[in-house]
This record gives sequence, structure tokens and C-alpha cells, in this order.
Amino acid sequence: MQTSSDRHEYPAHWEADVVLRDGGTARIRPITVDDAERLVSFYEQVSDESKYYRFFAPYPRLSAKDVHRFTHHDFVDRVGLAATIGGEFIATVRYDRIGKNGLPASARPAPADALAGGRFAPAPDIPDEAEVAFLVQDAHQGRGVASALLEHIAAVARERGIRRFAAEVLPANTKMIKVFTDAGYTQKRSFEDGVVRLELDLEPTDRSLAVQYAREQRAESRSVQRLLAPGSVAVVGAGRTPGGVGRGVLGNIRDAGFTGRLHAVNRALPDGQKELDGVPAYRSVRDIDGPVDLAVVAVPAEHVPEVVTECGEHGVQGLVVISAGYAESGPEGRERQRALVRLARAYGMRIIGPNAFGIINNSPEVRLNASLAPELPRPGRIGMFAQSGAIGIALLSRLHRRGGGVTGVTGVSTFVSSGNRADVSGNDVLQYWYDDPDTDVVLMYLESIGNPRKFTRLARRTAAAKPLVVVQGAGSAPQGHAVRATRLPHATVSALLRQAGVIRVDTITELVDTGLLLARQPLPPGPRVAILGNSESLGVLTYDACLSEGLRPAPPLDLTTAATPEDFRAALSRALADDTCDAVVVTAIPAIGEESAGDAALAEALRSAAERTPSKPVLVVHVELGGLAEALSAATSTAPRARAATAGPAEPDTRPEPASPAEPAEGTRLIPAYPAAERAVRALAEAVRYAQWRREAADPGKVPEYEDIDEKGAARLIGGLLARGQGLTLGTDETCELLGRYGIPVRRALPAPTPEEAVAAARALGYPVALKATAPHLRHRADLGGVRLDLADEEQLRRAYAELAGLFGTPEELRPVVQAMAPRGVDTVVRAVIDPAAGAVLSFGLAGAASQLLGDMAHRLIPVTDREAASLVRSIRTAPLLFGWRGSAPVDTPALEELLLRVSRLVDDHPEVVAVTLEPVVVATEGLSVLGASVRLAPPPARDDLGPRTLPAY
Repeated sequence: MQTSSDRHEYPAHWEADVVLRDGGTARIRPITVDDAERLVSFYEQVSDESKYYRFFAPYPRLSAKDVHRFTHHDFVDRVGLAATIGGEFIATVRYDRIGKNGLPASARPAPADALAGGRFAPAPDIPDEAEVAFLVQDAHQGRGVASALLEHIAAVARERGIRRFAAEVLPANTKMIKVFTDAGYTQKRSFEDGVVRLELDLEPTDRSLAVQYAREQRAESRSVQRLLAPGSVAVVGAGRTPGGVGRGVLGNIRDAGFTGRLHAVNRALPDGQKELDGVPAYRSVRDIDGPVDLAVVAVPAEHVPEVVTECGEHGVQGLVVISAGYAESGPEGRERQRALVRLARAYGMRIIGPNAFGIINNSPEVRLNASLAPELPRPGRIGMFAQSGAIGIALLSRLHRRGGGVTGVTGVSTFVSSGNRADVSGNDVLQYWYDDPDTDVVLMYLESIGNPRKFTRLARRTAAAKPLVVVQGAGSAPQGHAVRATRLPHATVSALLRQAGVIRVDTITELVDTGLLLARQPLPPGPRVAILGNSESLGVLTYDACLSEGLRPAPPLDLTTAATPEDFRAALSRALADDTCDAVVVTAIPAIGEESAGDAALAEALRSAAERTPSKPVLVVHVELGGLAEALSAATSTAPRARAATAGPAEPDTRPEPASPAEPAEGTRLIPAYPAAERAVRALAEAVRYAQWRREAADPGKVPEYEDIDEKGAARLIGGLLARGQGLTLGTDETCELLGRYGIPVRRALPAPTPEEAVAAARALGYPVALKATAPHLRHRADLGGVRLDLADEEQLRRAYAELAGLFGTPEELRPVVQAMAPRGVDTVVRAVIDPAAGAVLSFGLAGAASQLLGDMAHRLIPVTDREAASLVRSIRTAPLLFGWRGSAPVDTPALEELLLRVSRLVDDHPEVVAVTLEPVVVATEGLSVLGASVRLAPPPARDDLGPRTLPAY
């Protein structure tokens, strides 16, 4: 724990681990008085040229006064941050708040919320500009250290009420000028007295966020690439005798034909032993001559810290920790896991694991099997991620069976099983697969999602380029997984993932079925399906399955059991050429007396017909037709026997030799086959929905600008309200005022604690009126009789008041209010909430039983575009009630969509607004009326999605 540097509390929330451009990691933290020796040592290692660029003059060493100034900060007006590796400085950055006269601002007490680590808005007389300066050790220049530091110091400055940075740079210091100009902030540039002066507005912009996300993607992708494609690997814990995890992994790497250098490490090796199973062996990683890129650690948990330290001191870039005994084992293991991550990050290393199954890379340039799998899976174009080792085994074995014996569609490009995912997670691997040229389809089994907000952002971008199929665990997070708490139901999180383009499936079988279809078949242009085959009953089953999945099947074409391969080819060609067909499902059953040669002929006939229309997918449903499956595999396999022979030991294959063993050329149509119609159709339906999402994602819409929105006025109102406390639910008047600044009028509801006050309220509002009980147990429960509508005069109002009092108790218990009648329409509910895991979510449904009992609500991530708002309205099952169901008049859905967009803008513009509920919203044929509203405020987090890149804290 760092000590206080000057007068103010040490801001521990500024500490962060970051991934650098080359994939390594560094720690960023505030500089304190304890860092004097580190600062001096750091400065001594900086070149004279870099010192000249920093101070504009020769500056060989720091004076005692310099050291004091650069290590004593108040964390408000004067702030210094350091990037460290192994506890030593590799770069520094500092800012000094400057007054209007251009001189440093005088020391002053920090506001209370600043001391607590929160944001504060400076008073008008407090300067909001600061000078900023960097110094990066020459050995670490070009790694993106300065860019990362700029993101973090800018976030600190915004938190402390600073809105602009000023920097003076020598014209020759082009690297530092580029750091500023490439950041994406709004900036001004001038040249005076031989110095370039740069001014940066620190308010995040679309460009600065795009730059930040692009850097994040490159860095995290590179960090995973370093793990998956090492030039050298050391297996630490390789046993001296056969058996055991470490010795098994060593043999798996060797047998897979790893193209790099392989080393075995066992500290118990006897003197003179230099090899294990033909692999060079050492007692310590330190003894290895030359660099080690990846260390696979398979030693007891209590010995892992020593191994990690040795690896860090030797310059190892990453670790795969197979060892168990961490967070999955309980509180003591959880602390051991936190210490492991902190130790590895201190040396700039990333970790897969602990308790990991391992990693696989099928690239011919790598051929790495650093896992517990005894052999490499068939090479192909599918990237696979699983957290659990057991699920990883199941996925690999199922794909192996499907790839070799049923469909022969494709195999694996890379595989990662992250175990407890203490460091490298599915998000990191998704960053790698996004631009990996060897991966066309991504399959992920996620037992938990540690950061749903980031995952949906990455998934949306990945899904726009390649399919992403996910099985998401519905239960609680497994032991060992650090997961942000979410208040959203599992179904809501799943819906948000689908909106991000994720293909959500429920089982491993569906995961593989869908992945195999997408791996080499084109996306269907629509939902229209042709069905043909030699079995009428199987065709009918397929037809019914299509209807169940929301597809539009044509009547099945029965070719009869006498159909020849040529009949299949001709029928498939006609179906694919039909403009009213978007996909074809071929059904096949074995013909009596048919031999394998006939199966091969049928497979070739289907393949040749499919190749003539490459824009439409073709699937085969077969029933116990081993010969056809084998023939399809032979015609389409991406792993011919000649190549598979180099992949290591495999089970003996007693199947008939395929008729066409040659590997097809790149781009050859590969037809997946399924043993059941339901499985084939379900996979096809997922592909249809994904294709529709891709088309819609190409034009996501826009977030409209409304001229009547008073964003600054709302910010002032929110600031004043929050000054009362840390979090509060607004009163009626405050709610109406805040919503009104965003063009959301709420119909006034006047309290009526007595009949006389009810009559007075009705006179003020004008008849007809409604009388409502607003007690919590009666609110929004018209079915209980707590609402009286269309009261036309005083007599009706007094009678209704007496009825409610007689039914439900005293006015104190009822809390009655009087409200002017709204035009008749459909009652709806609009909600927005800031979820700690998923972020800001906008929800919509019909008020009453539809949303409360049936859960018929639709959800979108904020900010919502105009297209998303229209989709949100139409996504609920009861949406027909809004569009003239059974002859009723359609309501004003454009007004409803505008309301949704305004609520989205309010929550997006002001992170202090943590919950909004509008209920009921009565949507009439023209316009709508908001009859009830509540708003909750809370101080925003010190860091949010607009903040700097960081790894999860440990």
C-alpha cells in the first residue's frame, strides 16, 4: 500500500494494470514520496537526448529539489503517475494545474468529494487547465507506454475538474508530438519561440474513443498472439518419470510437432541429466540459454510463485498455469490466485489459468498443443474458447467426431481453455480472433461473463466480421471466476447478447451444429427454405421444424426412395436456381442394397450442384446413413490422411477408405450433414437470424439530436440535487423538472389527503379527472380497484373518494392523488437502469400482466439509435396490440419511439441518473401521456466506459 504523498489521501483507484502495444503489461500508479530512489534510478537510465527533449536543455541529473517536486503531489493540482515493470519505473507523466497567468495554481484544500476519489466540478474561479509532461525510458519507447499514460492522466485530470491539457514540445521530439496528435482529442496547435504548443480538450470524443478501442484491440490481440504463437516453450514441472500432468503436456507439445524450441524444467533433475524424452532439460528456467516466450506451469500451487519469479526474471512473456488449488478451492485459494496475478503482472506477463486445460494452435507455422489433449484436433477455421477443462474436452471430442465421421466440414484453428480466467479471458481471445486471418467462426462456452459491457461491445464488432456462437451458463459463476454482480435476469443478458450479434445457443450440440454450418456455408439471404429428398416423412419432419423455428419452408419435394444421385443433383440445382429459395435442406435415407460407392456418388452430386450457386447454403439430413456421411467427409475434409499422419498418434481407423481422399481446393463448398432434422433446421435458423442482423448492422441508425433538450440545465439540476446526499429518489416536482428538460412532460398528479383537497385539485386541473391510490401495494394495480377514471364532476369525485376509503382504509393508507384524464390508448412501461455489469439498459413493455407476470419486456443497450428504438417497440410478444390488433386503432408508435430516444439520451448524457421508470405511459392514436414517473440519482463512478484502458483489478 502506498503512503500519502503530501496532504491528501492516496488515490488507490488510480492504480491500474495495462496491456501495452507489444502485448506485454505494465502497472500504472501514482508517484509518492516513497519513490525518490526509483525516480533517480529511472532518470539515470534515460538517454541524454530524451532528457533534453523533456527539459529543453542538457539535464544530466535530478537535484534534490527536483526529486522532492516530482515525488510530492497533492493529487489534485499536482499529480504524477508512473508506469512500472517489476516495481521499477519505465515512464512517468505529471500535470500541474496552471492559473490564468500561466503559472502553477497555488496549493488549496481539495473538495471533500475529491478526497473520496469522486468527480467534482471546479468552482468558476478555479483554473481548469494543466500543463502535462512525459518521460519514457528509451528501452521502452515504441511500446505505447506514453499513449497509455496519456489516457490515464487525462482521466485523472477530468476527475479533478481539469478540462484542458497544455504541452510544450520541441519540434524534433516527433514521437511525443505524435502521442498527442494521435490521441483523438480536440486540439489546437501553435508554434512560438521555437516550441510547439499543443492544447488538448480532455472531453472524450467519438474519435478519441475510437482510438482508445483500436489501441485496446491491438494490444490485447497481441498479448494473446504472444501466448498462442511462441517461438520457444518451457514446461515447468515435467516429471522425471512418465505420467503426471507436466510430463504429459511436454509429450503433447513434442508429439504435435511444435515448430519452435522446447525445454523441460524440473528442479529435481539429477546431476548430469540433460534430457527428458529427447527434450533438453534444466533445473530452472534461469538455466535456459536463450529467450523463453511461453512457460507452461504444472507444479504444486505452493511452488508456483517461485516459478513465476524465475520466469519474470528470465524475461518470459506469458504463462499457461495448469496447476490447480486456487480460487476454485475456496477463500485461501482465492487469495493465492490474486497474489499469482499480481506477481505475473509485475513482470509484464499475462496468464492463462490457473487450473487451465491449456491452449492449442493448429497453424502449420506453430503446431502447438500446450494442453492436456493427447493429440491435436483436425486443423480448420474454427476458433474455440472454453473456461472449463471438462467442457473443453467435450467440445474438442465432439468436433473431432463431427469433423471426421459425420460432416467433414472443418476443424480448429486455435483453442483456449482459460480455467479460472484470472487474467486472460474470453474478451482477450475475442480481440485476437477479430482480425485473425486463420479463423472464420468463433465458438465460445462461457460459464460466466466477467465484464458483460465490454463483451457486448467486442461481440458487436466481431460479429460484424465473422460469426460468434456462444453457449452461456445460466447458473451462478463457478468457483474461481471473478464476476461483476448484475441485477439483470439471465434472459435479459442473453437478449442483450443477441442484439450485439451473438448467436446464442443452449447446448454444446447446438454450438457445434451451428458452428459447422457457418464455417464454410454462405449466409442465407433470407428465411425461405426448399426441402427435397428421398423420404416423404423425413421431409415433413423438416418442414415442421422450419415452421417451429420461424422459417418459411416450401412444401417438401419427394424424390422417392428410387432416386439416383443424378436425380438429387438435378433437384438440388433447380432449387438453388429458384429465386424464391434462400437455402436448401436435403433429406436422405439409405436405399436397399446401396453400397458405399453409391454414397460417394450422391455426395459428389450434391457437392457439384451446390458449387454452381455459391450464394445459398445447403444442408443434409441423413438417418443412419454412415456411407453418405463418410462420403461427404471424404469429399470435403480439410484434414486428409496424408497430412494427418504428422499430427501425432491417433486411434486406428477401421472405416472404409473414402472414394475421394484428396483435399478440396480453398473455397470448395463443404456440405454439413446432420443426424436429425431438428438439429439441421435449428442451425439454419440461427444462420438466418444472424444474416438478418448483419444486414441491419450495416445501417445501425443514428442517435437523434433534439433542439429542445437542455443538457446543461439538467446537469446543474442534478449537481444541486446530489449535493444533498450520495443517492436519492427524486420527489414528484424534481422528477417532472428533470424529465421536462429532456422534453418528457409528465401529467401532474396533485395530492388529495382529504375530499376537499381532491375537489380543489380537480378544479385546478379541470374535469374529467382520475382518482388514484398511490400506496406501494396499490400503485399500478388497477386490477385491485385502486383507480377511478372519468370522474366528470364534484359529486362523482366525492363518491369515488368515499368508495376507495371504504375499500382500502384511511387517506393516509391510500395516499390518493388526482390527475387529469389522458386520451385513451395502450398502457406501456419504459424503464432505464444502470446495471453494474451490463451498463445502461433501456427496457420497454406493456404495463400490467404482460410485463409483470409474463416478463414480456424488450431491452436495448444505451445509447439507443432510431432504428433500435423502432426495433425495441416491435420486439415484445404483445406488440400487435400497438399496431391495430383485431381491428383496434393503431397507436402513435413514432411518439413512443421518440420517448424511448429521449430517455436514452437522458441516461447517456448523465451517468448520475441510475434509474428511470415511466409507468404508465398511455400511447394514444395521436401522442402519448406519461402518467407516472420516478428517477433515482447517485454519484457516478470515478471511472466508466469513457475512462482509460485497464485490466481487471486484483
